[in-house]
Amino acid sequence: MARSQETYNKKEVRNKKEKKRKEKEQKRLERRANAKTGTSMDDMIAYVDENGRITSLPPDPLSRAKVKVEDIEISVPRRLAESPETYIRNGVITFFNESKGFGFIRDLGNQKSIFVHTSDMETAMGEGARVTFEIEQGDRGLKAVNVKQVK
Repeated sequence: MARSQETYNKKEVRNKKEKKRKEKEQKRLERRANAKTGTSMDDMIAYVDENGRITSLPPDPLSRAKVKVEDIEISVPRRLAESPETYIRNGVITFFNESKGFGFIRDLGNQKSIFVHTSDMETAMGEGARVTFEIEQGDRGLKAVNVKQVK
């Protein structure tokens, strides 16, 4: 009597493949059955309200706000021109290196340190001097210009 050419491992692989095929067919049939009784496209639509929250209710057309096209800004908003008095600041020289000709002023308004060079000073000043100055964008950051000593 001849032995079967099919080993145990081959039978297991065949049975697993058959089981997987049946499961796949079963899932396909379930999806078809649920698709007919499932949700419609209207149930899947989401709306965004005026505050940016996602809701299932459509917006009320009567409460719609009128927006002028000119009021929509796409870029960075422009700064309004400020009066020249706001540019003049008060401060104290906290560090000054006379040999190199630079130092730092502590702004009394916001307590930030701002770079200052002797070329931007009206007269020679040292540490601890109270000054008025204007801020300008320099090569490496903010710098003080038009520095005048307060008497």
